[in-house]
Amino acid sequence: MKIYGLIGNPLSHSYSAVNFNRKFENEGIDARYLNFELPDIGDLMELIAEQPDLCGLNVTIPYKELVIPYLNDLSPLARMVGAVNTVTIDRNADGEVLSLTGYNTDAPAFARTLAPLLPVGCAPLRAMVLGTGGASLAVCAGLKILGIEPIRVSRTPHSGEMSYADIDPVVMASVTVIVNATPLGTAPNVDMCPDIPYDLITENHICYDLVYNPTETLFMKQSAVHGAKVKNGAEMLKLQALLAWRIWTGESTSQ
Repeated sequence: MKIYGLIGNPLSHSYSAVNFNRKFENEGIDARYLNFELPDIGDLMELIAEQPDLCGLNVTIPYKELVIPYLNDLSPLARMVGAVNTVTIDRNADGEVLSLTGYNTDAPAFARTLAPLLPVGCAPLRAMVLGTGGASLAVCAGLKILGIEPIRVSRTPHSGEMSYADIDPVVMASVTVIVNATPLGTAPNVDMCPDIPYDLITENHICYDLVYNPTETLFMKQSAVHGAKVKNGAEMLKLQALLAWRIWTGESTSQ
């Protein structure tokens, strides 16, 4: 039986194991998907050594960038994004690891699920991306695929980024898309959301939350009150998983 899994910390909120194991059962695939909650990314190689049937991994917070030094190679897209959410584990006939390759399926999944919400025939759009971790890197890449200029917002901004204190009426009026790429609002901490001026959100805004548990986050509720289109990360989760599966099975290596 082949084993696939998810590494991150924490993982109690994740639906990945449920979704994959349902797929395996429905399609008669002899495989299992397990959660591997790693206290430290330094435990990765020990995990792989202890799981000789492990063929592939998904990667979530906080390891999408930290996993890269442990990999032998990156796909062109993963190298461009600077973050990895999918890993293939190639072994020889004796089960010894030959190579680990990183991919990013978050960026194309985000782009494909955002595209139907965008206004048609408008001037080039701008987006505000809340957060600066691995998820936000993929979001920015996905926005660029769609021709949208991203602005990253951080609590501790670096060059080219803005702080939450910089978000004023001019900035809010200049962006069409606002993406929560932070874990704020993820269960069980459902009463949390990014600190932005929600009273400046209008019906012209699209507010996309990568969080999918709960299905309606506080960020989405606060935005919808002011007429914005809102979307959670459930569809993106399913699509990035499908793209990861195609990589693991050799159907695609483009991500």
